[in-house]
Amino acid sequence: MIQNPKRYTITAALPYTNGPIHIGHLAGVYVPSDIYARYLRQQGKDVAFICGSDEHGVAISMKAKKEGITPQEVIDKYNGIIKKSFEDFGISFDNYSRTSAQIHHDTASEFFKKLYQDGKFIEEVTEQLFDEKAQQFLADRFVIGTCPKCGNEEAYGDQCEKCGTSLNATDLINPKSTITGTKPVLKSTKHWFLPLDQYDAFLREWILTGHKNDWKPNVFGQVKSWLDDGLKPRAVTRDLDWGIPVPVEGAEGKVLYVWFDAPIGYISSTKEWAAREGKDWEPYWKDQDTKLVHFIGKDNIVFHCVIFPAMLKAEGSYILPDNVPANEFLNLEGNKLSTSKNWAVWLHEYLTDFPEKQDVLRYALTANAPETKDNDFTWKDFQARNNNELVAIFGNFINRVVVLSNKYYEGIIPQPNALTAVDEAVLTELKAYPAVIASSIERYRFREALGELMNVARLGNKYLADEEPWKIVKENPERVQTQMYVALQIAAALSVLAEPFLPFTAAKLKGILNIDNTFGWNDISTTSDLLPAGHQIGQAALLFAKIEDEEIQKQIDKLEATKVANKAENKIVTPQKEVATFDDFAKLDLRVGTIVAAEKMPKANKLLVLKVDTGIDIRTIVSGIAEHFTPEEVIGKQVTVLANLAPRALRGVESEGMILMTENAEGKLVFVNPDAEGVKNGETIN
Repeated sequence: MIQNPKRYTITAALPYTNGPIHIGHLAGVYVPSDIYARYLRQQGKDVAFICGSDEHGVAISMKAKKEGITPQEVIDKYNGIIKKSFEDFGISFDNYSRTSAQIHHDTASEFFKKLYQDGKFIEEVTEQLFDEKAQQFLADRFVIGTCPKCGNEEAYGDQCEKCGTSLNATDLINPKSTITGTKPVLKSTKHWFLPLDQYDAFLREWILTGHKNDWKPNVFGQVKSWLDDGLKPRAVTRDLDWGIPVPVEGAEGKVLYVWFDAPIGYISSTKEWAAREGKDWEPYWKDQDTKLVHFIGKDNIVFHCVIFPAMLKAEGSYILPDNVPANEFLNLEGNKLSTSKNWAVWLHEYLTDFPEKQDVLRYALTANAPETKDNDFTWKDFQARNNNELVAIFGNFINRVVVLSNKYYEGIIPQPNALTAVDEAVLTELKAYPAVIASSIERYRFREALGELMNVARLGNKYLADEEPWKIVKENPERVQTQMYVALQIAAALSVLAEPFLPFTAAKLKGILNIDNTFGWNDISTTSDLLPAGHQIGQAALLFAKIEDEEIQKQIDKLEATKVANKAENKIVTPQKEVATFDDFAKLDLRVGTIVAAEKMPKANKLLVLKVDTGIDIRTIVSGIAEHFTPEEVIGKQVTVLANLAPRALRGVESEGMILMTENAEGKLVFVNPDAEGVKNGETIN
């Protein structure tokens, strides 16, 4: 670990521009990295907080083909949506770039050429899958087949998403092209590989020995597993028409593999920022006094802890990350977040339903962050966090302090009198919190840090509840002056300590207290006079509003609708039966009928005994629909009846026909019935 670094380079995983941002992205990467960057700035540190859109690779091409637009149109559309979401939620990047930018193309090309000229690559002709119908080599995500490890029949050419195994497309059993659906053939093609196996000793020394005590167990464990399995050369180029052209002779029609070009995006984004700010970019990537921290999700651990460091080591002039505090995954209402299945809470949609509640989501996601294991986001927990914590603890304390100050002193902070032992103890405890919260943040324990922030608000609430200034203000106004002065110091501290976690709330609280940047994080520990006597504060305004059950139910209903839609979309259609002749069909006597009476079959959960007017007669039909309909629901229903089905005794009742049913996406039975008015019982269906 670097002690007392001169500067910090903080990177947040480049979001892929084939869709908008959801809460899983926010919880896994962007809120933690923003908390860290904001905190460091409050410490007066030199910080470069870097990100940008990842705009190359197969998924972009696939999205473009699916939507019938160009890859450029795809990335322009989603880059705008993603960038706005980050701005809306206060993610305070110093620079947000794009890998489609010229500065990135130049930086990635130069990086490749340096490694190429230094002989760091292996050049190989390999057999790769080729779609003869589409006349193109198939990148990993354009191939699906059966996983050789778990038997999943829809594994991709680079990874099985069911068992998590990393694959090559040629490993798949019964591969097929997702472009044409045909079986690909093997065809020779030349590519360049980074021989990761040559960096095994370096990686073991750097991570397994050097970082065994300070890297998160989930990160350390995944890296160790990869190293123990044995590293193999990995291609850095691809046969694809979307990406950065490979900058050497004989590489026409090939681009840099997206995993190679994307992490270089951190460097090119830093260059872009430095040029704009009139800074030198190199110290942020090449000075040993710089602390480099990568914030990522667990699906990117290998790329940031094995592959990118090997690339940097091969280049020779770059520093390595001091830490890679990767989070695990956030699930939604018990199910894995899925962009393709629309099982997500999209940030732009959230703000439509919960305007100006960015901090509520930031709070809920941090309080429930998947720091060491997968966690689950539920709307009920979100509501409880808001109502029981933000409103009832933080908001309640601030509201009481401000309302009482305006009521007693017209918003002018009173002159304190002699402090009691209770006052001294509270102010001493307050002074300890900046260091406690800082320690948690610097160890990347943001959930723990947020808990300590709320303890500051609890300290204020307890002080007011114990002291009860409203009860003694008339008989002992001098004591109340001191009490309110102490409470206002806690409120002032909260306006600063909350800023990394709840930036919108902190700004609003500073407005209420009528303070700008008159004091900072470290001042809280050294003075009890954050808000001096005589300072004028503003009027009370609610920091947080209660979220009602109806608002939460609306979100749950939206997810249930998504679940039904997914079920309908993925429903397997029953294969066609053997061919029937016209004569076979003509044997069926299908008629319109009306159910005139219905009752449950005794001791049978599934059966209803129906009386049906078929137009010919009124007959008994026993139907297995009792789990879907009550007798009262079906009386009067017009139905389709197979009238000439041979009678059959069911539990002693002779059934003379069959009613036609189907089922909807939820598996509920639905009558197949005529819906036009004027159709009479007995009409035949042909």
